[in-house]
Amino acid sequence: MPPDRWFAVGTADVSADDAGRRAAEAALIHDDAKLLIVFCSPAENLPDLIGQIRSRSGGVPLIGCTTAGEIARDGPRDGSLVVSALGGDGFVASTAAAAGASEDLRGAGARAVRCLPSSAGHPHRVVLLLTDGLASDQDEIIRGAYSVLGAGVPMVGGCAGDGLKMTRTFQFHGDRVLTESVVAAGIASTGPLGIGVQHGWRPVGEPMLVTGSRPNRVYSLDDRPALDVFLERLGTEPGQLRPEDLPALALLHPLGLSRHRGEEQVRFITSADFTRRSLFSTAQIPQGSLVCLMEADTSAVLAATTVACHQSVAALGGSVPLGMLAFDCVARRGVLGHEGIEKEIHGLADAVGGAPFAGFYS
Repeated sequence: MPPDRWFAVGTADVSADDAGRRAAEAALIHDDAKLLIVFCSPAENLPDLIGQIRSRSGGVPLIGCTTAGEIARDGPRDGSLVVSALGGDGFVASTAAAAGASEDLRGAGARAVRCLPSSAGHPHRVVLLLTDGLASDQDEIIRGAYSVLGAGVPMVGGCAGDGLKMTRTFQFHGDRVLTESVVAAGIASTGPLGIGVQHGWRPVGEPMLVTGSRPNRVYSLDDRPALDVFLERLGTEPGQLRPEDLPALALLHPLGLSRHRGEEQVRFITSADFTRRSLFSTAQIPQGSLVCLMEADTSAVLAATTVACHQSVAALGGSVPLGMLAFDCVARRGVLGHEGIEKEIHGLADAVGGAPFAGFYS
């Protein structure tokens, strides 16, 4: 008999023949799977890949998204498909998708998380949320989700990526490949579910006052065009940078939004309007707030990974981890470089011992 709770991971190169079926085959180690979670490099054959997975898994609920890099036990990956499966009677899972997220961010968050199952025999619950990272203000999606869940149900997840092209991301639900959507899985478990969060960034330089903004668009910093101030802080002349080169430059220097308790929330700059000299970020930067340029190094980012892993395992109350899902910002990957992300993968492996793990760069 299979265990009452299990977790397994399968991987394949997206360009390999029958990649979806092969990855699903490796993940479906028992026949009582309750949920599949798919992280996939952007590829032209996404519908075929999802179809291959479904041909093996049948009607098992499925969510997932495209990435800016994939994570698995055998190392950081690009151009791959990672399929995670959880199953056994100790899990109950339900999924939902909310399309047209950019037209109603808060509504999309609220609609997606209504999938959370209510099961008296499964007291530990979490919502896994995967969103379109280019669908404007991610904070609004979270506000919508909290309006349904309240503060008592934790949420984890990340924004779908497209390999830093910053043009279009995709989300998966069942047999569908979506865009501009929010997909969610409500998971209830007989055993505890541990969560840890750290980022490893630190502020550098003097803070800047946001003097003009609207949701996730910043028009001015210190009463000057936001793009010009941002580039000056990076030591770059405004006229020397092409628009397509900004994401790679901004990757290593997100903005830190000052919050109470001395905490900075990180806001990744995704693009800019070079005519209006404004900046776009992944989430809201309110007018009147203080922001700092942020920086990090390999040691600080790896230390944050270690802390997050310890937090998540400690929350299990002594139970042995079945596995781990890791949601890692692509900006952290930019700081770590190839050698650093190899070390981070080893750190994840150490945290869960011999258990499988999977994730993606968001």
